Amino acid sequence: MVSTDRLLAFTAMSLLMIVIPGPSVLFVIGRALAHGRRSAVATVLGNVIGTYALVVAVSLGIGALVERSATVFLTVKLAGAAYLIHLGVQAFRHRKAGAPQPGDPQPVATRGTPRTIGEGVVVGVTNPKSLVFFAAVLPQFVNHSAGQVPTQMLLLGLVPVGISLITDTLWGLGAAAARGWFARSPRRLSLMGGAGGFAMIGLGLTVAATGRTD
Repeated sequence: MVSTDRLLAFTAMSLLMIVIPGPSVLFVIGRALAHGRRSAVATVLGNVIGTYALVVAVSLGIGALVERSATVFLTVKLAGAAYLIHLGVQAFRHRKAGAPQPGDPQPVATRGTPRTIGEGVVVGVTNPKSLVFFAAVLPQFVNHSAGQVPTQMLLLGLVPVGISLITDTLWGLGAAAARGWFARSPRRLSLMGGAGGFAMIGLGLTVAATGRTD
């Protein structure tokens, strides 16, 4: 199966990729600012599920097809970008939904957890950064002579997913804590929700405009 040296090398490579904030991290921060801690944590959970779905796709050979086909890759990238923009617009439109109102006994719940997890899954699956990493880098750390290549990929894929689960959660909780200060004022919270929406819209535009074009 996977040797210790390959596992350590892939772990180091995964850390390098994850240290640089990409679409997933910025999306989690945007959701935390727009909707709070629960939404941020649910988004992280959905994101890692979607990310591991990419690992499964690569282990089945689908990821290589997407990575090698400029048309398919562009379609996936634009679909993810469009979805991010859509979520950003929705966050901006409903930026006042979570603001405390006079007489409210507790904060108003603004989103259902299953829905938020599902949105995180979509963003995770269509993340170009993760798609390229798993399609182009993951196979290089597999020991083909040992056999069971798909199983090795599935095991190795748990490494970046586990790291992302921890780091993305920390990013989300940190952003949600900042939002807590803004929650003391309905106006400030509305502004923060709008900022989170704009952040997601900007992220979607960035994803659409960058990356492979050939």
